[in-house]
Amino acid sequence: MFTNIEITEFSDLEFSLYNFIVTHPEKVIYMRIRDLANETHVSPTSILRFCKKLGYDGFTEFKVQLKMYMNQTENLSFIHSTTSLTEYLERTMQHDYNQRISTISQSIAAAQTIIFIGSGTSGILAEYGSRYFSALKKFSLHINDPYFPMYTSSLENSVAIVLSVSGETESIINIANRAKEEGTKIISITNYPDCTLAKLSDYNLSYFVSTEYRETFNLTTQIPVIHLLESLAKETYKYINT
Repeated sequence: MFTNIEITEFSDLEFSLYNFIVTHPEKVIYMRIRDLANETHVSPTSILRFCKKLGYDGFTEFKVQLKMYMNQTENLSFIHSTTSLTEYLERTMQHDYNQRISTISQSIAAAQTIIFIGSGTSGILAEYGSRYFSALKKFSLHINDPYFPMYTSSLENSVAIVLSVSGETESIINIANRAKEEGTKIISITNYPDCTLAKLSDYNLSYFVSTEYRETFNLTTQIPVIHLLESLAKETYKYINT
């Protein structure tokens, strides 16, 4: 209904109007323009300008779109976590996939340092992966700063495990590219194998679950990522201790 760009361009008056609308949408759709003006202490003319700035002919059209948006939001259904997990298991838990995990784990075991890279939710999981590997006595660190300096001396004999649902996040691709240019082996965990990040990686693990959004937020389940991180860590530990 409102884009991030539109919101950042609101004046103080427009933002107060926006704030009332998103807080009380069920009231606004039944209000006359003068009612909204009285509630928000904004003139009817200012409300009309606000609507036109958003691309609507007037307040009536704006209310129609607000009502439609509310109905769409109410009718959104979530993918059950069990369904997503079943998708993942059916598509990945096969001999060749397990063999790939084994091969990647050998590469991790041979490295001196493991660097986890991710942003947003993937950044939280990158930190989790770093702690999990470290708990199994494989020194790891995580990076969530896209401008983190990458130097050959600090990346010698290292691997980077890069997490991204889409595999198209520009800042993550950039830091993965910099690490690769410095000689770091790239292991990516993405939802699909045909993304930019997967293509630039030495190894890729994809988990193939249905992508899920609510408004502008990516709510794709990350249960498979946790399973893959833990599987890699345990398999790596096995190679280190044999």
